[in-house]
Amino acid sequence: MKSKIQRSVALLLMLAFVVMPAYCVEAKDVKPVKNVILLIPDGTSLATVSIARWLQWYNHPELPKLNIDPYLCGTVRTHSSNAPIGDSAPTTSCYMTGYPSLTGYVSTYPVSDPDNDIYPVDPARAYQPVTTVLEAGKILHGKAAGLVFTCEFPHATPADCSAHSYNRSKYEWIAPQMAHNDLSVVIGGGASLLPEESEAYLKANGYSVYKDNLQGMRNDNSNKMWALYGEKDMDYDIDRNPAEQPSIEEMTRIAIEKLSKNDSGFFLMVEGSKVDWAAHANDPVAMATDFLAFDRACGAAIEFAIRNGETAVVIVPDHGNSGVSLGVDRCPGYDKLTKDQLFHALSQFRLTSSGLAGKLNSQPASEARNIFREYAGIELSDADLKALYNCKGYENSPIPESERSSEGIEASLYSSGSLPDFISRLITSKTCIGFTTHGHTGEEVFLAAYHPEGTLPAGMNTNIELNAYLCALFGFNRDLLDELTGQYFVRHTDVFKDYKYEIVAATDRDSLPSLVVKGKKKQLHVKPFTNIATVGKTGKEEDIRLKSVVIYVDKNNTFYLPSELEKYLH
Repeated sequence: MKSKIQRSVALLLMLAFVVMPAYCVEAKDVKPVKNVILLIPDGTSLATVSIARWLQWYNHPELPKLNIDPYLCGTVRTHSSNAPIGDSAPTTSCYMTGYPSLTGYVSTYPVSDPDNDIYPVDPARAYQPVTTVLEAGKILHGKAAGLVFTCEFPHATPADCSAHSYNRSKYEWIAPQMAHNDLSVVIGGGASLLPEESEAYLKANGYSVYKDNLQGMRNDNSNKMWALYGEKDMDYDIDRNPAEQPSIEEMTRIAIEKLSKNDSGFFLMVEGSKVDWAAHANDPVAMATDFLAFDRACGAAIEFAIRNGETAVVIVPDHGNSGVSLGVDRCPGYDKLTKDQLFHALSQFRLTSSGLAGKLNSQPASEARNIFREYAGIELSDADLKALYNCKGYENSPIPESERSSEGIEASLYSSGSLPDFISRLITSKTCIGFTTHGHTGEEVFLAAYHPEGTLPAGMNTNIELNAYLCALFGFNRDLLDELTGQYFVRHTDVFKDYKYEIVAATDRDSLPSLVVKGKKKQLHVKPFTNIATVGKTGKEEDIRLKSVVIYVDKNNTFYLPSELEKYLH
């Protein structure tokens, strides 16, 4: 018979087990590693993961689990500086810098919104570029840095790692920053978006540059490479031609192979970019299959980390999207449907809504039924065909565009917009998957991680706390990011307060202003969005290669640059 003391101890242990949260390691207790791989499935709600997992299991009974499943350890609350629901720019910015920011801001300190700011914001720092974990790893430890993605390279998430702007759409500002930030490996979309000057800089500094050249990338033996595919974004995984575009898994493996040759280690960010795009389009086929492609990239990263023994892996979306659900009111008794009833229709698709739209717009209307039969497993009804013919974006419709209307068409199928929008509606109508929006959502996102010594960010983390964990993996704390920002992104008015300087206006629409600073014997010339400055007497200037890029902000007519530039005027 147990004593009262034994029973009391047993009760206390039981209560402790019940009420204690999952162990969440303090940043100070994290064991630093040599390499960090951060994988971000953009715009991935937890329901997207569930649907993808079910679809994989349905198609491959031997694969009931995802590669990420053994490493799921918690959730993350993501948000912007003044709103609980953020877009990719401020949410990934926070992972990279430790500061939530405003919608559209790329690793840039937010403008204060006193009535709505979730955390205190210093108005004096508005628009200041903020150092990222990637940049800190390069500057402090000589880490190699790489980016893999399926969107175009200046898009928000890859830009958040290696560029700074209050406007994520300013590709003409962001693209040259990414080229001049000396990233070792960049693989993804956007072959048409690399400026000539940026490409010349890369080649002059020993980079291999490939555009829509799969074999070139595969045969490349260098440690510094840019490989870009597609005019802008890459194709969805099931739409891509494997003879022309690599999978995100292959891109991840190639990036790791090259980056791991650096003796000082590396930071790699891998983005499953178009899960988010598919969610915006409410296309469940694209959402599930692109997430599964991303999960295979996660498998490659984890495989390397386990084998290597000096690598940590963190897998986390930047936000949710679309309010997707498995189960919807329009399906009576959906909670009693079998796996076949829920997933057979989805499993028949061989193309996304975008891929099907391309097929339909490349062939005559007489082939529409055959296209849906072959690539989607759908027998179009007369009502479906009528809705297709009246879609405004269907180029080959036998009905003149001016005569197309919604009359007699079910509201859920009628599309006055793009053909992919109509096809997404049609796909959804054949499933029991529902959506509440075409936009971002504010629920917490999943967190998965691997660490060779088991110090994991378990439990619920804020996006700020996740930044602290990423910093700790490289052996520094968040305060050091602020110190680096204070060294490398200083207002020109402070750096050159004892000198005469002038901001020379742009000469045409496509050019940029430049900063000219005059010393007693030398003159300094600084162009924005590069890591190159020139110094010397007229006709005898020499280039200075900086450890960071120079940022110009037109909102306050300010250059943000390294404080050490002042010494070159002595």
